[in-house]
Amino acid sequence: MIQISKVRLAVFALVFALCFAVIGAGTVLAAQNHMVNARNYLNSALSELQAAESNKGGHRNNAINYVKEALDQVNLGIQYANGQ
Repeated sequence: MIQISKVRLAVFALVFALCFAVIGAGTVLAAQNHMVNARNYLNSALSELQAAESNKGGHRNNAINYVKEALDQVNLGIQYANGQ
């Protein structure tokens, strides 16, 4: 008879649960692929705007605010589509 320790069994169960959670999360994100991509691009744009010099006649600050608002809207859209 094969003898499996409780520790090995617990580790196996934990790995299985983590894999199942990742696959489940991937399924939800797959349905929102374009929205998630848009959020990533907006976060990148925000980082670039924040790194830019500030002497742009107020346009840099306006762009930062618009990108933050766009991020809020994208997040709300993702939440809505996921039924939250």
